[in-house]
Amino acid sequence: MPERLIPGDPAPAFTLQNSDGREVSLSDFRGRSTVVYFYPAASTPGCTKQACDFRDSLESLEGAGYAVVGISPDPVEKLAKFAAAEGLAFPLLSDPDHAVAEAYAAWGEKKNYGKTYEGLIRSTVVVDPEGKVAVAQYNVRATGHVAKLRRDLKIDA
Repeated sequence: MPERLIPGDPAPAFTLQNSDGREVSLSDFRGRSTVVYFYPAASTPGCTKQACDFRDSLESLEGAGYAVVGISPDPVEKLAKFAAAEGLAFPLLSDPDHAVAEAYAAWGEKKNYGKTYEGLIRSTVVVDPEGKVAVAQYNVRATGHVAKLRRDLKIDA
């Protein structure tokens, strides 16, 4: 597993399919700050709460100059249903082989109910306009994370 990213590191480049099946690359956001968040599975309670928090904060995030991109191992079809069901207006990207999650150190060992397994680690990386990591947060909570991120980025409601 790669080491966790830290501020100043170059953000790993990626190109993945969005919920419409179109390719989206990190380079598409060059020149603007981008919140890249990794979540385990669309349409699960925690991931839905987190996605809806980003949806509800999207106007203030965009107003402060931030784009938002969600990445999960889900197939494109599941992402399309999730985006439609929850009214998500930011890109959801499919990383089925979790290569991008691995590059961002958002894939690794997890423990749940006494079992250890490999899986997606709920993480958020803010990429600055030049493509460098500005903020890297790992093992974030689904509930309350977006509010904390906005405080950390000094973004008002």
